Amino acid sequence: MNPIASQFLIDATGKSADKEHQRKILFNIKKYDDTVKTGMLQFSDLEMARERASSIKTRVIENLDKYLTDFEKNISARGAKVIWAPDKYAALREIDKILLRKNARLVVKSKSMTTEEIDLNEHLENKGMEVIETDLGEFIVQLAGQKPYHIVTPAMHMSKEDVSDLFHKKLNIPKTNDPRQLTLAARNILRDKYLNAQVGITGANFLIADIGGISLTENEGNARLSTTFPRTHIVIAGIEKIIPSLQDLSLFLPLLATRGTGQNVTVYNTILSGPRQAEETDGPDEMYVILLDNGRTNLLEKEDKREALKCIRCGACLNACPVYKNIGGHAYNTTYSGPIGSVITPHFRSMDDFNHLSFSSSLCGACTEVCPVKIELHKLLLLNRKETITLGLSGNKENIGIWMWKYAMKDRSRLNKLKGNIKNSFLKILFKASWGKRRKLPVVAIKSFNQLWRERRGK
Repeated sequence: MNPIASQFLIDATGKSADKEHQRKILFNIKKYDDTVKTGMLQFSDLEMARERASSIKTRVIENLDKYLTDFEKNISARGAKVIWAPDKYAALREIDKILLRKNARLVVKSKSMTTEEIDLNEHLENKGMEVIETDLGEFIVQLAGQKPYHIVTPAMHMSKEDVSDLFHKKLNIPKTNDPRQLTLAARNILRDKYLNAQVGITGANFLIADIGGISLTENEGNARLSTTFPRTHIVIAGIEKIIPSLQDLSLFLPLLATRGTGQNVTVYNTILSGPRQAEETDGPDEMYVILLDNGRTNLLEKEDKREALKCIRCGACLNACPVYKNIGGHAYNTTYSGPIGSVITPHFRSMDDFNHLSFSSSLCGACTEVCPVKIELHKLLLLNRKETITLGLSGNKENIGIWMWKYAMKDRSRLNKLKGNIKNSFLKILFKASWGKRRKLPVVAIKSFNQLWRERRGK
């Protein structure tokens, strides 16, 4: 077993036994579930909406080159500079060049999983820059020295008491359990950062091909501030974020909001189509859009799996997944956790290192049922498992166990020769580690049904 998979087992085992962790997660996910039930009422035909969204994203993935070049042409016509980055290192190099030209010392960021994917914060901090997360949840986990716990709600694993303790320790703010006071404390710190930052960095919820636009959706207004005050705006977005037209937002924004937070639509929805124009008074002087591949075309090549690129990062599959609800987001040790993370991470990063994630699923299909763009996630998990076997990445113990099982099952007489206590010994040898320390292995009866039947029948 590779070290990353071994660490996953250790972390997952610990989190699943942490009662306080379980209490916080189940409390927050229950609040989400209750809100989503109400939000869903806005759709007169939810299945029709899902079908339409799935169809649009399928068309995009099948014609990705066309929509990307349309987007580049249209946003470039309004003064934005488009940069193509084949991997995280190319993206970081391009960002370094921009920041060096701007003599940037302070960068403000709105919430972006794509920047997490390329480890942007760590990269810039190592170069001596100050990087501030302006989304409240991201600000909290950055202050705690952690990675986001969830695609949509980065600090889902923390209670208001945890946040109060953190603010008191890191910011010398008096302890309080009033969320409003905690929010005001963060806001007072962030206001000065917006005013003094040389560069603002955002992701993109959607890239709009026909107008060359960036769609940002949020609830706090921090993305608008991050793109308005700094003189330079950098967008980092995965190439799969494209949608064909502005009109499509009328479908995708409600779906994203309802599945993401349970709202009919998020509080702030912004479309940016370039830097400040001559007749405009607000906005940055320069705008750069970095289109990131970083393994996405690896997934695009696989016709049976490319539908995973339809994901709109709503986080619904995480909230529905019984595994995620037990082990939490940090145990995955990836940018994208839960079912969608288990599907795409082996292709984005390495099948050798991350194939174990596709086995960390009950295959119950709950993720597929809630996906707003109808990605068949449980089937993709199975396909990843198949690829793991095909590539010979399964462990020796597993291979030996499967061979022994096949050898015994092909001949009843062979199976009968193995007594119950011998079968139990094999189970301990082969599956003790993967079954976990806190669960008892299944016990095979000393006598098989076949043996009991023969004795009863006198044969």
